[in-house]
This record gives sequence, structure tokens and C-alpha cells, in this order.
Amino acid sequence: MSAEEEHKKLFGLGDPPDQNKAEKALEHALDIRKFEINLYWERAKYFWALIAAAFAGYFAVLSADHMVDKNFNAFVIACVGLVFSLAWYTTNKGSKYWQENWENHVDMLEDSITGPLYKTILYRPNTEKGISRVLKGPAPHSVSQINQWVSLFTVIIWFPLIFNVLHEFEICYPISIKHAAVGVVTSLAIVLVLFGTKSNIVDGHRHLMSKKRTGVIDE
Repeated sequence: MSAEEEHKKLFGLGDPPDQNKAEKALEHALDIRKFEINLYWERAKYFWALIAAAFAGYFAVLSADHMVDKNFNAFVIACVGLVFSLAWYTTNKGSKYWQENWENHVDMLEDSITGPLYKTILYRPNTEKGISRVLKGPAPHSVSQINQWVSLFTVIIWFPLIFNVLHEFEICYPISIKHAAVGVVTSLAIVLVLFGTKSNIVDGHRHLMSKKRTGVIDE
């Protein structure tokens, strides 16, 4: 049995077909896809707020006239902003992964129920020409990919901001323990975000079950 035949059998599209099961599967796939998209933008707003606060804090600290050790304070804020931005970038990738999962389910399930509605694209003819078409015409850009590139840009921009507040490195200078500590913690956070956040749903796992038993005793 091929993988496609197994997929059809699992979701009521095999032989014999189970129309009710297939319709329920499509309904759930559409609902969860919608839920994933809503979550995507809710998470985006959460990270926008954190990162905007980090940028504001960084430049506010550097512009302060009488703050003690303001370069170190700005360094800490920039490291926090870097971790937040990297978390936003990887969250975007994770959200896109699960959104595409449910979109692929819809692609596979819809033909026998609604027809290829989701896969069929209708677009207006290109009546505008030249610069007007470029500036005003629709284009098949991926909104989530734009967000992903913006989040990656935000990650990159923190590096020059971090180096901007570090002293020039020279062998004769003693190592700053506090800078080193913040750098180590930031590096550890980056490693955890990149390599320690894979969902266990992808590889599968077994469950433990605990069943509570209750009863009435005689006094």
C-alpha cells in the first residue's frame, strides 16, 4: 500500500469510502488551520511588544546623561533583544510548519467533498501596466514569509548594536566578568532556542496513564 493510499484509508477516502469520516476530517483540518493562523498573529503581537520595548530601552539608556555604566546596561538589553528576536524567528518557523501541515491535510481531503476549492486560484487579469502594475497590482507574496524575513533581519540588527557598546578588545585589558557572564547566558539561551525546542509530536511518543480509583468505606 502506497503512502497516499494509506492516507486515504485513514481519513475515509479509501475503498470503501466513509463520507462522514472524510467530512469530519476536513472540517477539523480547516478549523485547526484557522486556529493556527490566529495563534500566529497573537504570538507576533507578543514578540513585537517585547522587541519594541528592547529597542526603546537600548536607545533610552544610551541617551541618558548621568547613568552609571550605561554601556553595560545597553549591552544587557541588546542581549535580551537578541534572544527575543531569535525566539520570534524560530516561532515563525514553527508556526509555519504546523500551518502547512493542516493546509496539506485540506489539500488531500477536499477533492471528494467540496472539490479542489482550496487548491484552485482565481486572479484578475493584468490590465495595468508598467509602474502602476508594480505598485498597485496584487502579487502572490507569502505574508508569513515576509514576517519571517523581518524577524531574521531583527535578529541580525542586534549584533552591531551589541558590538557598539562593547569596549575594543585588547590583550592588555582584563576580561569583564559581568560582560562574560551575560554573554555566556545569552549564548546558552540561543543554543536552547535553536536546538532544544523541537516538538516531540514529530517523532512520536508513548503516553503514561494514571487512573484514579474512588470508593466508599464503611465506618
